[in-house]
Amino acid sequence: MKTIWFFFQDQVLGMKWLHSLMGNLLSALGLDTSSHIGGSIHFFLYDVIKVTALLVILIFVISYIQSYFPPERSKKILGRFHGLGANLMAALLGTVTPFCSCSSIPLFMGFTSAGLPLGVTFSFLISSPMVDLGSLMLLTGIFGGKIAIVYVLLGLAVAVLGGTVIEKLHMENEVEEFIRMAPRVDLESPSLTFRDRVTYAKEQVLSTLKKVFPYILVGVAIGALIHNWIPQKWVESILGSRNPFGVVLAVLVGVPMYADIFGTVPVAEALLAKGAQLGTILSFMMAVTTLSLPSMVMLRKAIKPRLLGVFVAVCITGILLVGYLFNLLPILA
Repeated sequence: MKTIWFFFQDQVLGMKWLHSLMGNLLSALGLDTSSHIGGSIHFFLYDVIKVTALLVILIFVISYIQSYFPPERSKKILGRFHGLGANLMAALLGTVTPFCSCSSIPLFMGFTSAGLPLGVTFSFLISSPMVDLGSLMLLTGIFGGKIAIVYVLLGLAVAVLGGTVIEKLHMENEVEEFIRMAPRVDLESPSLTFRDRVTYAKEQVLSTLKKVFPYILVGVAIGALIHNWIPQKWVESILGSRNPFGVVLAVLVGVPMYADIFGTVPVAEALLAKGAQLGTILSFMMAVTTLSLPSMVMLRKAIKPRLLGVFVAVCITGILLVGYLFNLLPILA
């Protein structure tokens, strides 16, 4: 059973066969893959193909699942729960929704205007870009199943606790008036056939790929640069165990950026190979996917500055705790 799992992790998710194939093809073309330039081209081609293939497959599967949870049905499901259970359900619902924070904000606005508790909608907003089925599969292929599962569990914990804290602060008046006063329309979800769901999943694949692919190229290019050109001692000195502020630095660098999990994984993969600490890398990924500058600009249109500040503070605190926890638990490495 363990052999089957390792095969799935390395050859299916990690696509190690593709790495060997690309190396052999480039060598046959006369390119030295052990050189800086050859290694960069090898890394770039392998990761672009791998991440894009996983992106297409995972988005199709997740979008098909998501077709069973349109906003009206999601609202009804969440409305059945109360207290901490409602926050947990919202966080879990976030795992089968869009891949980036900007895509999650319209759903957050819809849930809020539909009258769902503010803390519940924020649990969804935190979880949706930070933790999804795609991230679980990608992280498993790179870091292994144990780390991927712990990452997802801690991400859900951040989403639940973050939403709970915001709920306790009673900041409903900090939501913009056009959201709070929006008319509540309760529409019945349309009945979709199998073909409708497949068509929807295909459309989501094309739509998401158009938006995400440029960031995959940028992320892989940065990863190739780190992997083949930046000395390992530089990365270790800045993001390694010798720098106790590496997690803080990673979060500060990640927040202004905009990418989803597919764009950050190649960078994380390269940093890990160069000696950066695991917790520091995961904090960087969480910061990029959850607190990107474009998503904060969009979110500001729906909530007032005070609530936005609380949201950012809660997320950063949770992300820092996750980063330091992973760094203090070498057993996960």
